[in-house]
Amino acid sequence: MGGGRRGPSVTVDELCRRHPRIALDSNVFIYVLEATEPWAAAGRALIRALEAGNATGYLSSVALAEILTGPARKGDLAGVECYNDEIRSTKGLRIAGVPPEIAPDIAVIRGLRRLRLPDAIHLASARASGATAFVTNDREIRGSVKLEVIYLDELEADTIG
Repeated sequence: MGGGRRGPSVTVDELCRRHPRIALDSNVFIYVLEATEPWAAAGRALIRALEAGNATGYLSSVALAEILTGPARKGDLAGVECYNDEIRSTKGLRIAGVPPEIAPDIAVIRGLRRLRLPDAIHLASARASGATAFVTNDREIRGSVKLEVIYLDELEADTIG
């Protein structure tokens, strides 16, 4: 799930100014919910910015399932419910479904970029939602003309709240 390599940094403020619609990968929430530093700090700053109305966040329903898998693997059904409630109640965050109309985009992304199916779904869902940025820490995921990829470990956390 990324980490280690840092490139040019971007502040959360700058990200929100450039991109009014921002899609998030599951790892952003996983780091925050599991308090995995230093990435959790950047994730928290981004979530605070969304809650403040600085941008609208999008999370694919597949990403939500990925996040909930952690506590489910441990048999922690209360944890599944807690994570689900916390994510779904995040102000400024919308859960994007996976309608059949985006299947061709998923296939093209997966085929041309050789990504895992969930990652192709995340990117196609982001594009279908009108997001112009996708925040992740997965270095296998690259940006495109229509969707800039921002790596969480390059996101400056100290600008919001």
